Amino acid sequence: MKHLVLLGGGYGNMRVLKRLLNSSDLPENIQLTLIDRVPYHCLKTEYYALAAGTISDHHVRVTFPDHPRLNIKYGEVTAIDVKEKKVLLKDQDAVAYDDLVIGLGCEDKYHNIPGADQFTLSIQTIDKSRQTYQILNNLHANAVVAVVGAGLSGVELASELRESRPDLAIKLFDRGDMILSAYKKRLSNYVQNWFVEHGVEVINNSNVTKVEEGALYNHDEKVECDAIVWTAGIQPSRIVRDLDVEKDSQGRVVLAEHHHLPTEENVYVVGDCASLPYAPSAQLAEEQAEQIAQVLLARWNEQPLPEMNEIKLKGVMGSLGKKSGFGTMGSTALIGRVPRLLKSGILWLYKYQV
Repeated sequence: MKHLVLLGGGYGNMRVLKRLLNSSDLPENIQLTLIDRVPYHCLKTEYYALAAGTISDHHVRVTFPDHPRLNIKYGEVTAIDVKEKKVLLKDQDAVAYDDLVIGLGCEDKYHNIPGADQFTLSIQTIDKSRQTYQILNNLHANAVVAVVGAGLSGVELASELRESRPDLAIKLFDRGDMILSAYKKRLSNYVQNWFVEHGVEVINNSNVTKVEEGALYNHDEKVECDAIVWTAGIQPSRIVRDLDVEKDSQGRVVLAEHHHLPTEENVYVVGDCASLPYAPSAQLAEEQAEQIAQVLLARWNEQPLPEMNEIKLKGVMGSLGKKSGFGTMGSTALIGRVPRLLKSGILWLYKYQV
């Protein structure tokens, strides 16, 4: 028997499993093991709504596949021994592998800002999102909430929180001249104006230099807050950061053409930890996973490795509460009700077809 181990039940590895388990080309001598900390696949793209209190916990959970060829093991990965081909687990025996797909996701990146890791809330894991929900929704009326970082996560969290808790004073700290300035001006203007119209204070050209209990410092000027949520950057998981392999400037693993380590053909990296020519996203992880599944099947069946076509993303959809949104499809910017409906439809299809 050959043993494929998949670390992390995120979007990438769920797609790998779907393609392999549904394939008639999966050899009989392949055993699959998925290792994750929690007993379900989590819809990380929806953590902002869980934290804001507009959806319940079960809305962001999807059951792992139930298949006779798949073994699911629950545990916390502490290290990967590439030379010995073993995955080390906390308080459990190590798991040996023949092939490995690392999909351990990302963590908050605090940019060495003093106090940021200690005094801010997070939406990077389901557990942290639950904790953030408890704190945000137990705040008193007129409490001040700071959201640091106005990328997709920060924008969605701030807008959802505005609908969930209209009594709160929400401050959104953005380093740019305009929210989502990397997008077309029509889109970024729409998002910025939405916040102005809905009473969210957008602080452009911000520079958070320090965080302490009950306050942050913007350009060294103290801003008192009752809660601070950090959405100002991500980095690969600590397990991947500790790997002695080549990485790019963002700490993501540099891969060979077929998504494996240049020095280890049997170790693949999918999703947020992989160095790819796009910003990390669920869509990117799934598209990369499609190719990894093709490579694995070809290798196991002793066939020529497939040519890896350029990954092409379909677009981005974001929400501004439950009734409005924004997005891109190709070179087209979308604003208003339509992108919000599209996002809801995509989420529904994913949950019931995964």
